[in-house]
Amino acid sequence: MREEALQRLLDEDEIKRMHLRYCRGVDRMDWDLVRSCYHPDATDDHGDYLGGIDGFVEYGKANLPKFTSTNHCVCNQLVEVLGDTAFAEHYAIAYHRIPAQDGEPEKDWIANVRYVDRLERREGEWRIARRRVLVDADRVEVVVASLLPDDRMRGRRERSDPSYDRR
Repeated sequence: MREEALQRLLDEDEIKRMHLRYCRGVDRMDWDLVRSCYHPDATDDHGDYLGGIDGFVEYGKANLPKFTSTNHCVCNQLVEVLGDTAFAEHYAIAYHRIPAQDGEPEKDWIANVRYVDRLERREGEWRIARRRVLVDADRVEVVVASLLPDDRMRGRRERSDPSYDRR
């Protein structure tokens, strides 16, 4: 019984960490990292995209560069493990910086989202089999000012971001 409880905790932790890797992959536009969170035959429903992981990666490559930055702040994570299948609901607040354009100022699109997942453990590894993204609320706020005088502290949306440096 104790071994089962320990395995359940390990499975839950692996699933939660997989979701954090997904968020990092999206925010850094690291498509290999995003892809590693899905089984090859998985489906993703992002509202205006519904399909397989290859198409989802192409969807991300086409749409995420439109934002100056994105930041997914993970909140509650509820994971239910049933053998080699699991169900998860990951809450997040997703920030999307919209660049200034056509005389309009920069804006932040902020969305309260939930990732509702069916996951499967295959060959000892948990990955997404089916994901559905739900938006419970969203808003757009005008960026009035930035307190940073320049880009020295700004992260990068690719693998040259300091978070990848392991020195």
